[in-house]
Amino acid sequence: MSAPAPHSDTQAHDAVEAVVPVIPLVLPIAGAVLIFLLAFIAVSMA
Repeated sequence: MSAPAPHSDTQAHDAVEAVVPVIPLVLPIAGAVLIFLLAFIAVSMA
């Protein structure tokens, strides 16, 4: 029996760990941009 290939999922784990500290900054900014765009659409339609 041959030895199984080592399973490495460090790429996905590192990507998640790199994004998590930035979420508290990006989420409110994305929400503010979304609200601004929706308000701009509402004003332009009125």
